[in-house]
Amino acid sequence: MSQLLYRTPSIEIQLDPLNEWLYVNWVGNQTEQSVREGATKILDYVQQEQVCKVLNDNTNVTGMWGGAAEWVGKELIPALNAVGLQYAAWVYSPDIYSRLSTDSSLQHVAGGVIVLPFDDVETAASWLRQM
Repeated sequence: MSQLLYRTPSIEIQLDPLNEWLYVNWVGNQTEQSVREGATKILDYVQQEQVCKVLNDNTNVTGMWGGAAEWVGKELIPALNAVGLQYAAWVYSPDIYSRLSTDSSLQHVAGGVIVLPFDDVETAASWLRQM
């Protein structure tokens, strides 16, 4: 059973002890500020819970959040790697503008963490379990 660690109207972070990962559910229209605030919490919980995997679910995200895309790829991902993250499964939103923002973030990832995008949570979770 997952344990709720953090919740706001724009993000929910759960610890999945069975799979030993964080499940992050982003919700609604994201801004650069909401992305940075939520991502900072993810960083805190990756370190606190000592997990090396994150299932990052954008299924419920709407709209562009491209203002934070470069920061996510160039600063957040390396910071997550520094505290132990090795694998991230990133589930696309069906919203085309959110997908474009995700793709922009992924273009800025330089290495350290293996980050792969997926179209659904089930496929993402299956891949993450194998890592």
